[in-house]
Amino acid sequence: MLMIRLQRIGKLKQPTYRLVVSEKARDTQAGSLEILGEFNPLLKEKAVTFKEDRIKYWMSKGAQPSETVHNILIDLGIISGKKKGKVNISKKRQTKLDAKKSQPAA
Repeated sequence: MLMIRLQRIGKLKQPTYRLVVSEKARDTQAGSLEILGEFNPLLKEKAVTFKEDRIKYWMSKGAQPSETVHNILIDLGIISGKKKGKVNISKKRQTKLDAKKSQPAA
């Protein structure tokens, strides 16, 4: 199965990311089929340069974006839909959080 995901590059504590297409079972640092763009989260404008036509091509061939990439693509307007959640909270933990919110602050 093909995945569209981020590959970390850059210096220590200065990450930049490449958007790559690769096999799901392979390591992100292993060889990729194609580089689809770059993403720099440290800049105020969050410098994003993606090849929109190639992303749509790979998605038409069955490549699935990771959750983070899916959310970025929605922000850029390349795909439409709802954002995917990154964190799952169990029912037990959610009841504890609700109980803590309902208690008055002392």
